[in-house]
Order: sequence, then C-alpha cells, then structure tokens
Amino acid sequence: MSVPDQSNARKRARKLMAGLIVAAFVVVAIVVVPTRLVTGRWHSVRVFARSLPTIWQALTNRADVVHYSHSKFTNVVFLHHSVGQNMIEQGHVREAFTAAGYDFFDHGYNDQGLRMPSGAPAGYSYNVPESNTDPDGLAAVFSLPGLELPVNAFSGLLQHEVIVIKSCYWVNNIKDDAQLAAYQAYYRTIRDAMDHHRDKLFVIVTSPPVNPAGTNAAEAARARAFASWLKSAEFLDGHPNIVTFNLFEYLANNDPASADYSMLRSAYRDGDDSHPNRTANEQIGPQLADFVINAAQAYRSAYAGHANEPVASRP
Repeated sequence: MSVPDQSNARKRARKLMAGLIVAAFVVVAIVVVPTRLVTGRWHSVRVFARSLPTIWQALTNRADVVHYSHSKFTNVVFLHHSVGQNMIEQGHVREAFTAAGYDFFDHGYNDQGLRMPSGAPAGYSYNVPESNTDPDGLAAVFSLPGLELPVNAFSGLLQHEVIVIKSCYWVNNIKDDAQLAAYQAYYRTIRDAMDHHRDKLFVIVTSPPVNPAGTNAAEAARARAFASWLKSAEFLDGHPNIVTFNLFEYLANNDPASADYSMLRSAYRDGDDSHPNRTANEQIGPQLADFVINAAQAYRSAYAGHANEPVASRP
C-alpha cells in the first residue's frame, strides 16, 4: 500500500472510531440515562423497557393525580403491601379520609398499582423497583431522582402532598444487631431524601409485629427497638415534615411479663398468620386515618407561614 493510501486508511479509521464514540454517547443518552432515572440502576435496561408502558400511563394521567393537590396537604398516597390493603378495606381508611375532605390514593404491589380516591384502579403503577417496600427497597425508591414528572417511583409519590410508607411484617424478623443497624442506616437515607422536600409531609408507619409462631423473643425485642427508634426524638427531631405512626405498638403485646411480649397480640391474630386480623384492622384503621389527617393539618399550619422561604429554612 502506498503512503497516500495508508494515510487515507488511517483517516477512515479515525472517522470510524469517532462515529462509534458518538453512537455510544447517543445510546447512553437515549437508553442508559433514562434507565438510571427510572430504575436507579445503570444495568437494568430490560427493567426499563418493561416499565415503559406504565411510565407512559403515569405521564399521560399525571393531571388526574395532581388535580387533587391544592397546597392544603389533602392529597394523600399510601405505599403498602397486603397488611396495608387489609387495613384500608376492613378498617374503612379510604372512607375516613373522604369524610374528612381528603383525597386518598394507595399503591400496593406493582401488579396492583395505584388506586384512585374512588378506590378504582388507575391502570398503572409507579414502578417500585421489584415491588420492594422493605427498608432496603424504600431506601432505593427514595434514592431515585425526585423529578417533576412521574418517570420513577419516587417522582410518582411526589405527585402527592402527603406520602405514607410502610414495610410488611416480615421485616421484623430481625436476626441480629447488624441487621437492625442496617435498617436504621436505610431509614437515615430515606430521611435525607425527605429533608429535600419540605413541601411534602411524610408519614412512616412502623411494621407490624410478627405472630409468635413466626418469631422469637430476641427478634421481637429488636423489632420493638426498631419501631421505637423510628418514633424517637433521635430520629425525628429537626425533621418537621416527617412523622411516625407506631403501628407496631398498636398491634403488639405490650406486657413485658408476657411470653408473647413484642409479638402480634392474641386478639389481633388468627392461627399462625402474621397478618393482623379483621378485629385489628377495624380498630386501628380509623386511628391511622385520624393520625395522618391531624399531622397534615398541623403541618399545613406550620408550613403556611414559611412557603416562600428557601427549603433549608422552612419548618
């Protein structure tokens, strides 16, 4: 090959390499970055692709959700699994919110998705990663970018004014102190994200205690310690837009002399099932609704005088 031919070949190779680099950047821009925004992971392109239909529905129906927000903290969403669903239905939680003039949405597993204030399915979910509402899953949700449009689970929740979150009972099978410390670390991450959104009220609902058939005294003691910490001044002080409803204490046997101390109390369990029974839901569901409503009213009053201040200086 002559010298001119070699020079031309090198030029073509450089142009080809430049084209490949540009193509790579385009792929990153149109696939990988959106994947990160939606899933919180750089490698979950397949998850992102599966999420596209519900993302589209969430975007096109966004007005139907934010329509209920009037800067009065009356647009409520509850992220839960089966315990929460039973409490909503058997404890008439939605009806309690409606009677008080609140618009109550709830979100179960992704295949159940979002429910409107009427109780009707919205027809889409907020794509909670792996439907995981355990402490690690909630930390993953709250680590997603909080965007104006509902393209990921956190941004979906932020369409509402009051955001209620809960993990299921199995979280309270806390095997050792290291697992308890990990849960606390996850909730510090969650709290950090909440601190950046003082225009929202966040309600943490502690996980239910476990049936005595499914736990032991040591695990139950750690479960109580975790619930108490989430309700403590250590966790809540300085974070006025975060409150905690201690569902654990409402449901647990609170007699230290009992063999079932810190476990699901006998009146609230059926057999070996750790799901609180209808009696529990009927008694505690209205108390959960009242707690959220009272917290929203209190925060609305406190927030009203600071609405025009920078986030860092608000209450």
